[in-house]
Amino acid sequence: MRDLEVIQAGTVPYQDALTWQRRLAEDRIADRLSHDVLLLLEHPPVVTLGRNSHAEHLLRPQGIEVCEVERGGDVTFHGPGQLVGYPILDLHAYKQDLHWYLRTLEQALIEALGILGIPAERNPGLTGVWTRGAKIASIGVHVKQWVTWHGFALNVTTDLADFDRIVPCGIQGVEMTTVERELGTGSREPVWQNSVAAVIEGFTKSFGVSVIPSPEGAARQEHASLRT
Repeated sequence: MRDLEVIQAGTVPYQDALTWQRRLAEDRIADRLSHDVLLLLEHPPVVTLGRNSHAEHLLRPQGIEVCEVERGGDVTFHGPGQLVGYPILDLHAYKQDLHWYLRTLEQALIEALGILGIPAERNPGLTGVWTRGAKIASIGVHVKQWVTWHGFALNVTTDLADFDRIVPCGIQGVEMTTVERELGTGSREPVWQNSVAAVIEGFTKSFGVSVIPSPEGAARQEHASLRT
């Protein structure tokens, strides 16, 4: 079974996380890093524009950081309460197929949401995960020499009003939702903790990996605690 180091990294500024991902990916390509990594974190509010983004899908850029990046997809929002996952995987050990990778990422999130008691599914022709007609998770990836970075964003306790700044993923009229909203729970902290655990379980099941302890200094970059 393939080894996966899971790092719960805390709240990380988007540009710092991007630099971190790129370094890990280059280390994985060059065999300086001997195992795969999954970064789990949150970002301060930021809008990112993928390779296929359209300017008209950014409705209100004022007062928020906007970053153009190399991932696929259109425009998306990241912010507090959103669980962002960046898998650094060498697909030589899995399957050298980008479509397989995207569908398996979707399956990992579908499995995670099922653990939480939320029915989830794909939307034919679109990338991401939906529940009861609303989008709950977005996916945008980049692959170089079959090593991945960028990844997924699961809305856990996200303030959905922030999505009014954009046309999420370029999908006109899409409704966004959160784990908290779908469960109707009153306390945010258990919802977050349970979501992190479910995502890790869904990921290990879908990708057939075994979580290993974080080796001292191998991939870690110190940041604040995950929840404040």
